[in-house]
Amino acid sequence: MRPMPLEPNPRRVAIGSRLRAARQAQNLTIEEVATITGLTKGFLSRVERDITSPSVASLITLCAVLSISVGSLFEEPDVQLVRAGTGPRVNLGGVDTEERLLSPRSESRVQVIRSVIEPGGHGGQELYAVAADVDVLHVLRGEVVVRFSDRDWELGPGDSLTFNGHEPHSWRIAGDGSAEVIWVLVPALWSA
Repeated sequence: MRPMPLEPNPRRVAIGSRLRAARQAQNLTIEEVATITGLTKGFLSRVERDITSPSVASLITLCAVLSISVGSLFEEPDVQLVRAGTGPRVNLGGVDTEERLLSPRSESRVQVIRSVIEPGGHGGQELYAVAADVDVLHVLRGEVVVRFSDRDWELGPGDSLTFNGHEPHSWRIAGDGSAEVIWVLVPALWSA
């Protein structure tokens, strides 16, 4: 039995943006990288714009200077999609709320939750804290009051409040209407 030839992957391999991002993360200019590697600024610029491809030797040199592995340039991007309305329901303890996870369950770095809050909805009478270093509340529609031990914050559509999730707080709908909000928690409270 003869081995079947491999089909080429039709996906275009564009490494320039990853090289540029790695260079910028190191706070290096193209000129500095050119000096260190012995490559020209023009060549490096064309590589970063995917106009030209570097030789294997040049690529190894670039990756060494930028402290990245050659293989990382060719990895599939880690992109996960959660379609509208498909995120699992979660319960953060809110009363009269429907909460859905918008970020993937497996994501441990950040958690994004959409809450639709009915009139009279609230986070409980007692102040509570969550195990997140950063808690962001963004109001899409309606009005929400966030209560801390020393102050209340009134938020309307488009307003965002960022605070330490370990700080005791609670929230409630302001007025007679409903609201829709986005919670962003860093790190995630739970992951699968």
